[in-house]
Amino acid sequence: MNLKISFFLPLIFVAFSSFSQERLAFLEVPDSLHQGRFWTCLATGTTIYTGLSIGLYDAWYSDFELVGFHTFDDRGEWEDMDKVGHLFSAYTAANISFNGALWTGMDRKAATWTAVGVGTVIQSTIELMDAFSAKWGFSWADIGYNTLGVGLFAGQEFLWHEQRILMKVSSSFGGYTDAPILSVDDNSTSSLRTRAGDLYGMGLGERFLKDYNQQTIWLSANIASFSFNPPDWLPKWLNLAVGYGANNMFGGFENSWTENDASFILDESQYPRYQQFYLSFDIDLDRIKSKSRFVKSLLHILNWIKIPSPALEITSKGNLYFHPLHY
Repeated sequence: MNLKISFFLPLIFVAFSSFSQERLAFLEVPDSLHQGRFWTCLATGTTIYTGLSIGLYDAWYSDFELVGFHTFDDRGEWEDMDKVGHLFSAYTAANISFNGALWTGMDRKAATWTAVGVGTVIQSTIELMDAFSAKWGFSWADIGYNTLGVGLFAGQEFLWHEQRILMKVSSSFGGYTDAPILSVDDNSTSSLRTRAGDLYGMGLGERFLKDYNQQTIWLSANIASFSFNPPDWLPKWLNLAVGYGANNMFGGFENSWTENDASFILDESQYPRYQQFYLSFDIDLDRIKSKSRFVKSLLHILNWIKIPSPALEITSKGNLYFHPLHY
């Protein structure tokens, strides 16, 4: 399953949550379940879920052949960037659903289980669409990462009543060369820019959502929260983040494709596929104090984006790099 679909639903829910979070900032959270808010959230959430499911099917599945339910082992595809995308998506959907549930006046335990249910249903819907598409299939690996995502959120809520470890995403928006690449029979040419455009799109929005070569998925842990006696000089908002990315991916399992009936295969020695592991600092925007309710709401909405900062990178090829500013 392409990561662009894994990112699509949570980002829409982020946009929806901006309305809810702004209202939370101005309206006191009720001490018990507020029927009006509960039914409002239920109706709105159901409408959004139904609309997105229909739109997703029309945009990504309707042009492909439908077959019977079948499974597909996609472990290792896109160097598993798709899998960490599922982890991020499930965590983000659960996080947003939890805040919406609190807004209705649910207690934290009920809101947590609601978040688990919503996150699971959203991701499982996508997986069921995959299961009946000839191009994809039901992936048990995807289900596993979806479960880890909602579990990461729920486990922290039950254990600490807060999210000390956040999931975030960043994208570097690097360029692709337009140097010609010869087809296997040497009768046609293409380029990495053309291939990347076909796979990931050309606009910044598309590339942020789709481009595996540019994305990094992060686990961002709050340092002070894990310190028994944090010193006064340690900012309460400072996080330490570990990230995962991959590069030189121009096909799911290998860098070969067909374009206008011509076949292309990239030279592995020139374009080796490799994984990237990062260590960097980050900021938990929810822990920044502000007297402005609007500012606090805005910071909360943006807290799924990794803050650019210096980073160390270690690749699966054994290379070590320092980035003065990585995003």
